[in-house]
Amino acid sequence: MGSIVAENRKSMMLFSGRAFPELADEIGRHLGVAPTPTDAYGFANGELFVRYRESVRGSDAFVVQSMSAPINRWMMETLIMVDALKRGSAKRITVVLPFYPYARQDKKHRGREPISARLVADLLKTAGANRILTVDLHTAQIQGFFDGPVDHLFAMDVLAKYIEEKYAGRKIAVVAPDSGRVRVAERWTDRLGGLGEHPPLAFIHKTRDPLKPNEVVANKVVGDIKDRVCLIVDDMIDTGGTICSAADLLAEGGAADVIVAATHPIMSDPAMERLAKSPISEVVVMNTLPLDEDKRIDKMTVLSIAPLVARAIREVFDDGSVTTLFGGLS
Repeated sequence: MGSIVAENRKSMMLFSGRAFPELADEIGRHLGVAPTPTDAYGFANGELFVRYRESVRGSDAFVVQSMSAPINRWMMETLIMVDALKRGSAKRITVVLPFYPYARQDKKHRGREPISARLVADLLKTAGANRILTVDLHTAQIQGFFDGPVDHLFAMDVLAKYIEEKYAGRKIAVVAPDSGRVRVAERWTDRLGGLGEHPPLAFIHKTRDPLKPNEVVANKVVGDIKDRVCLIVDDMIDTGGTICSAADLLAEGGAADVIVAATHPIMSDPAMERLAKSPISEVVVMNTLPLDEDKRIDKMTVLSIAPLVARAIREVFDDGSVTTLFGGLS
């Protein structure tokens, strides 16, 4: 009696959501894999539809979606894309989220509040995602919300290399814009070894009046920043209020210059106006989110996250170690 021998060959397939297809195309060029042709459109009532033009059976599928505004539309499209892959018999589905949506809603501050970051993870799992790959989560605890592997990448090396090359020979101080970012700023001081010294750490201390909820009464800079290039580090720029307020205090405190390094350029109004008028001389961000011309200013430098994400996708596909690849931080 004859036997049938099946070849166990893995097939990588890349899929792009419609929020930022240019990033998926760039990731694909680094991988040598073009995004799979997809029919995706919306109906008159706002419902979405997705269908892949090629078979996905047995594939190692990577769905790339940048969660820009309108986030809820792209979140739903991602869930539908994952569901279509699951029903098409993809072997494994990894959702690549350069920016994780609802990350700031990661815990309850008061009663009757949602933990929306957990809900996003549950929705992705229910849709059929086996794995999540993301960049610079707002808080590390979000990794535990998803019931499966989460590859947490960091853009710090890419940003720090640019800062080291451009500001070589300058005296730098790393500044956390608030107390919640101090740990991130500490990692930056350890990373910026190419500047010839261990940069001092500073942070903006906020004083609040207990009789005025959510209202900052006074700010002050804690740390050595005088005559230094102050590098404000954060995971995102949304309306720019926190960063621009910090920049004003640093300039008043005697900083020689103020620059910003942030991963996610959300850039909601009035961020562009605030940054343009601020004493900040350069804003360095990653292209984890699309930046239309109306969200760019002359002092903005955009670096690409695509090589980093592509390397991580390759490691996942080859069953390698993403943690080892990115310095043990993932």
